[in-house]
Amino acid sequence: MNNVVLIGRLTRDPELRYIPNTGTPVSTFSLAVDKQLSKDKKQEFESKGQPTADFINIVVWGKQAENCANYLVKGRLTAVQGRLQSRSYDAKDGTRRFITEVVAERVQFLEWGNDNNSNFGGSNLDFPGIDGFEPVDDDNIPF
Repeated sequence: MNNVVLIGRLTRDPELRYIPNTGTPVSTFSLAVDKQLSKDKKQEFESKGQPTADFINIVVWGKQAENCANYLVKGRLTAVQGRLQSRSYDAKDGTRRFITEVVAERVQFLEWGNDNNSNFGGSNLDFPGIDGFEPVDDDNIPF
């Protein structure tokens, strides 16, 4: 079984390319996924200059690759579901390089808008023309 599910923030804007001859779109980016550290451990890691997140390379193909390139930006919270892939290639200097990356099958945009705090879970949307739906005041929810 080869299944990976990640939630993290983009460390850079997605890079979109098209495969020569076929024109297939492919987008690459990386996610910073927080390590599960206690508050004390996190402070200890930060004081020593050690990373508190893992940086995972993501590859997306097809229409979804174009959507990622058009709508995702550095810092945006994103969920990725896919499979882990290892591969190698010969670099220009003649050395063999090995890469492990996630080939995404699904990418969900968890934040939208111009800032990182505007996600669809916390927005106050009006629903014109749809009977029976109206925004909920979260202050009245008992839990």
